[in-house]
Amino acid sequence: MTSVITGDIIGSRQQKSKHWVDDLKQILAPFGASPSQWEIYRGDEFQIEIKNPEDALLTAILVKAHLRAIKSDARMSIGFGDKTHHAEKISESNGSAFINSGELFETLKKQKVTLAMRTGDFSFDEKMNLMLQLALTFMDSWLVQSAEFVALAIENPTLSQEELGQKLGINQAAVSRRQKRAQYDLVMNLDRYFRTQIKQPAP
Repeated sequence: MTSVITGDIIGSRQQKSKHWVDDLKQILAPFGASPSQWEIYRGDEFQIEIKNPEDALLTAILVKAHLRAIKSDARMSIGFGDKTHHAEKISESNGSAFINSGELFETLKKQKVTLAMRTGDFSFDEKMNLMLQLALTFMDSWLVQSAEFVALAIENPTLSQEELGQKLGINQAAVSRRQKRAQYDLVMNLDRYFRTQIKQPAP
C-alpha cells in the first residue's frame, strides 16, 4: 500500500505567484526527489507520494503548518491504495491510491473542507474524516506563531520545550503557550490514533 496527497494552494491567484511557489518547493523538498515523489503542476497544484501510509496524515499536517506559517494554506486529499503504474512524474503515475486521492480532491471545495482522506473502506473513512473535520476547526485558523511551532515540533519530535524555544528564540513558558494555543497535543493524539488504525487490514 502507498499513499498520495493531492493539494492546491487556497487563494493562490491573490498571492505573488513566484513567492509561494518557491516556498512550496522548499516545503516539499524533504519528501524526496521531484518530479518522481513530489511535483508542482498547473501553477498551484501539487502531489506527494508518501510510501509509508502511516506517515501520510502527519505529512499533510506538516505541509499545512508550513503554509500557514507563511500566511497561506492548502486544500489536500490523502488517497490510500496501490500504485500500478510507475511514471517518471508522479502526476502521470497511477493506481488506486492516485484515483482515491484525485477523486476525493475534486470534492473538497464542495464539502468546504481543507483536508480529507479516502482508503476505500467506507466506515474507516467516515470515522477519520469526521475527526479531521473537528481538528480543522482549529487547524484552519492557526496563526503564524502557532503554525511555526507545529512545523518545528513535528520535524523535531525529540526536542524538549526548552530546546524548541531556543530554535524559536522564545522561553519555555512561551513555547508552552504556543503548544496549547495550537492544540498540538490533540493533533499528535489524532495522528497516533490514525497510525494504529491504518495498520489494521480492512475487514
